[in-house]
Amino acid sequence: MRVTTASVPDGEKAAYLGGAVSRTLVPVEVRPLTGRPFDGRLVSHRLGHVRVSTLEADAARVSRTAALIARAPRSEPQVGVGVQVCGRAVLQQDGRRAEVPPGGLVLYDTARPYSVDYPERFRTHLFHLPRRLLGVPEQELREVAATAVGPADGYGPVLLPFLDTLAASAHSYSAPVGERLAGSVAELLSGLVADLAHGRAAEEPDSAGTQLVGRIRGYIDRHLAEPQLGPERIAQAHHISVRYLHRLFEGEDVTVSRLIQQRRLEECARELARRSRTAPTVSAVAQRWGFVNPAHFSRTFRAAYGVPPREWRAGRRPAGPGDGA
Repeated sequence: MRVTTASVPDGEKAAYLGGAVSRTLVPVEVRPLTGRPFDGRLVSHRLGHVRVSTLEADAARVSRTAALIARAPRSEPQVGVGVQVCGRAVLQQDGRRAEVPPGGLVLYDTARPYSVDYPERFRTHLFHLPRRLLGVPEQELREVAATAVGPADGYGPVLLPFLDTLAASAHSYSAPVGERLAGSVAELLSGLVADLAHGRAAEEPDSAGTQLVGRIRGYIDRHLAEPQLGPERIAQAHHISVRYLHRLFEGEDVTVSRLIQQRRLEECARELARRSRTAPTVSAVAQRWGFVNPAHFSRTFRAAYGVPPREWRAGRRPAGPGDGA
């Protein structure tokens, strides 16, 4: 799709371009920032779930207001990334202000109001895709929106050349290739969000990621007895991808699967150590805490505690550092 204001009356050019952007991406308002005649053009292509557009125009403000969002309450939330080819951009969202120089990019969430000021004639590549494809928590996306990334910053050297090349050649790909490229865009943008969130987590120890890990640990403790507990179920319960779940635990001292096994063994060891005339069998204890294979449980328990579970129950346990005469 190609739209230009060349043949539109001067007084209608900005509204005409704003209408084209609204129909192609999300509803916005375009307002010129100078009193001179306005000129603009939009080129847009679809690659699978990703809309790739190039917007070029004179100095303008592009705004997505709360009123525009309210007019389409059922529209699917989109994540947007603007890559500045030339001219500067200043994006504001959620009280943050990101200044984007030529060659840089900025990420934003179309589900909430934002505005972008282009103080001079500009050219920008815009990438929009459904937020759900990123597989990241909404709160994390909210925290990293309106963050500028330069060509030498963090994920920039990886992401920017790819997006720039993709925008220039989007028209040339077949539908199957476009689908594959759309998946690559989603993966890279998910990585961008994770990279930005990691940077914020280093600055703010009590970050959303840290809080989420705490909630996941609590969820694991509450569901230890369920044999089907695993990364897939945990990710689904917290509305994140399995890949992002594993990334959250990269900074922990244990993986998700290892944590589940470790906590199950701890509960089994605690129960087997209790003195009771009506104590359940070792197999029953193992099953109660999510182990479905008795032989596997016995091997795993012995590897962790140094003795088989029956010897642990009998009190024949390895001497610890504080034991002995």
